[in-house]
Amino acid sequence: MRLTDYFLPVLKETPAEATIASHQFMLRAGMIKQDSAGIYIWLPLGLKVLRKIENIVREEQNRAGAIEMLMPTIQSAGHWKETGRYDAYGPEMLRITDRGDRELLYGPTNEDMITDMFRSYVKSYKDLPKCLYHIQWKFRDERRPRFGVMRGREFLMKDAYTFDVDKEAAVKSYNRQFIAYLNTYERLGLKAVPMRADTGPIGGDLSHEFLILADTGESEVFCHKDLVDMAAPGDVSDGDMQAVVDSRTSLYAATDEMHDADEFAKVPADKQLSARGIEVGHIFYFGEKYSEPMKASVQTADGKSANIHMGSYGVGVSRLVGGIIEASHDENGIIWPKAVAPFDVGIINLKSGDAEADAACETLYSQLKAAGLDPLYDDRDDRGGQKFARMDLIGLPYQIVIGPRGLKEGKYEVKDRKTGEKQSLTPEETLTFITAQF
Repeated sequence: MRLTDYFLPVLKETPAEATIASHQFMLRAGMIKQDSAGIYIWLPLGLKVLRKIENIVREEQNRAGAIEMLMPTIQSAGHWKETGRYDAYGPEMLRITDRGDRELLYGPTNEDMITDMFRSYVKSYKDLPKCLYHIQWKFRDERRPRFGVMRGREFLMKDAYTFDVDKEAAVKSYNRQFIAYLNTYERLGLKAVPMRADTGPIGGDLSHEFLILADTGESEVFCHKDLVDMAAPGDVSDGDMQAVVDSRTSLYAATDEMHDADEFAKVPADKQLSARGIEVGHIFYFGEKYSEPMKASVQTADGKSANIHMGSYGVGVSRLVGGIIEASHDENGIIWPKAVAPFDVGIINLKSGDAEADAACETLYSQLKAAGLDPLYDDRDDRGGQKFARMDLIGLPYQIVIGPRGLKEGKYEVKDRKTGEKQSLTPEETLTFITAQF
């Protein structure tokens, strides 16, 4: 994409309402624009990142055997009244009455709706287990929306739901999602630590949050240091899933609300880690909490009737955009992991309008595209300092600087945004180096 053809409304100054890095940089880099409190327009650069994260989440859900569907944003209040959650949920739920005086709501989550859907079709244990998921916009009327997309009112979420014949089978489904989450975060370039968690209004007695460590995190985190450095497990056989989960959950990890100082003291002093963390996922096994009041049951192998055992598994897709920035930035701007960067590489033309510089940039731009990469070519007639600052702000993994002085020596300057390391390479070396990084 040529910058002169793109829509990238960057800001020089940090808006006063932005108090954390992700909110500041997302506004300044032209990724989002606030429309009202806690509700944002996703501009082209932000949408590219959002879609890349969404696709990685989708691919790992599919890899774990989950099946994608799509539920509506507006739900019937009847489902929620059947489970008792309509009145219990609180003012965060946006309640609506349509022209026929039917009570509706803008869904903050989907356990009630999907339980109703599932009971309509599944009657036998032979049709279990199943895992269904969707990636859908949700709304929670936060009392104090703040921190940009980190705590907005409207947000994009992946929520999956598992259905099993009994607790033993349901725990296997839970473990499969647990592993899928570890794989997802590693692909996103994040180190996410699973922590014991309160089940809250979702219900149940088995729950984990996944948190990434960042100074601006809302939660205080206490964990064994080894958890932060563990590699994702990749593909795991059914027989090995429990061992993988145990390897993570046997080491101490908890947020402040679940922290046990006495238990944490048993961790060797050199392995104790106390930090701040940002929640980027939450999973629950809640058994019959919804299937019992909604009479969602199946016939078992012995001919009896049994309530379905369920779990739900959420990933804040839009929240992850902010979470990644909080975990990966410097004073100049964002530093995107390669997998989610809006463009792979930025080309900076130091003298737009110079025939030789223009030709060199056009050639490299075409070569990178032909190699399957997605370059952003800054062909605007701006000063070099403006171009450098803009490119650092939007945080592409690599920058290639082309100008008259370097061209006299037959060299381009290649900068690694993460490390700041610069190399002087020939055009051929530049193309070989960049393509080898992806």
